[in-house]
Amino acid sequence: MKRNRVVMGMPAGYLIVAVISLLFCPGVRAAPVATTAPAAEYYVAVDGKADAAGTRDAPWDIASALVSKYQKIEPGATLWLAAGVYKHPDRTSAGRGYMVRLTGAEGSPIVVRPVPGARVTIDGGLRIDNGTAWLWIRDLEIMVSEKERTTKVAGSNAADVPRPWGGLEIVGASHHCKYINLVIHDNNQGCGFWKPATDSEVYGCLIYDNGWIGPDRGHGHCIYSQNLDGIKTIADNILCTKFAGTYAMHAYGSARADVDNYLFEGNIAFDSGPFLVGGGKPSHNIRVLTNFLYNTGMLIGYNAPENEDCEIRGNTIVNGSLSITRYKQAVSEDNLVLGAGAARPHGALAVLRPNKYDVRRANLVIFNWKRAPAIDVAGAGFIKDGEKFRLMDPKDFFGKPIFEGVCRGGKMTVPMKKEKKAGEFAVFVVLK
Repeated sequence: MKRNRVVMGMPAGYLIVAVISLLFCPGVRAAPVATTAPAAEYYVAVDGKADAAGTRDAPWDIASALVSKYQKIEPGATLWLAAGVYKHPDRTSAGRGYMVRLTGAEGSPIVVRPVPGARVTIDGGLRIDNGTAWLWIRDLEIMVSEKERTTKVAGSNAADVPRPWGGLEIVGASHHCKYINLVIHDNNQGCGFWKPATDSEVYGCLIYDNGWIGPDRGHGHCIYSQNLDGIKTIADNILCTKFAGTYAMHAYGSARADVDNYLFEGNIAFDSGPFLVGGGKPSHNIRVLTNFLYNTGMLIGYNAPENEDCEIRGNTIVNGSLSITRYKQAVSEDNLVLGAGAARPHGALAVLRPNKYDVRRANLVIFNWKRAPAIDVAGAGFIKDGEKFRLMDPKDFFGKPIFEGVCRGGKMTVPMKKEKKAGEFAVFVVLK
């Protein structure tokens, strides 16, 4: 039975008062790196060697370590990457970056991450291969340094783009993997999260300014995904596209491709092409919960003759629309949908979502309906009185903070002025 209470304005039962609303999500708590103590710690460096010992003083090279080519990296181990730029040698349009093939175990994932305090940049991309399982990759920057991204060839497979593909391509038969708090930008595509990867998660990633320009339109989405078995979870990512014709979310396929069994939760997409979930083949078990879109629309269903079931609940869509197409069973509740030019509520809506894997970090999205110069955001469950915080630009995460402050009276005061004018929308990564 379809229950659809969404209107182009305020949904029934939605109450906005002239104070800040804080949506704190219970159950979003910090998680440990692994459920058991690491069995071992190994080290990788830009100038590492395949035949080294894998210690801090004698690190491995990245290419052999990520596929455990000469070294056996056992479940529960942590692979620490030293600071620096790891530039893949293939700089052609066929270049897909460093292959990853590591196998952990349930309760003992292999974790790949920077050494504490280090900025680690993968220039050229990562490609997840067959046989990968119980792997966590976190806190890396993935980009392509070549700036030129124009082609004379139309379509989505232009071979003359003079740069590697880059991005995070999860293409192999893998399972129970997590890709956490990655910064993915200036690739041909941000993340390809494909059908062979099952029961895996893309979480807390900052994905922006990917794609290229063809003679027909822009190409390359923030996330392009298909799925059949297991649940793909795409949660708490911040998404922004660069070129017209590209999508913030492109969970899509033709009449022969599967778009089933998804959970989309807590994602923030702004100034982007649509947030699309659907294709030419009927979809089922689609859950889209508590996402936040600004200057971006949401499309659930595409051109399949009919779809099975979806739950679209608690989303906020401003300067965009919500379309749910040809579903036999659709629950659509508590969604706030405000088209461009629609009357705004009073006050402001501030949503703080603590990071599930990093207790020092949260995403903050603010809808500043009345253009107040500053907004007070309650920090319950994340930050305490006297603790300092920094507001980081999601598109300049490694740059200088936009603002630094101290929590007072249980609140963070967030300035909303930009170039002497208070904006209606803002998104930050908050660091304690």
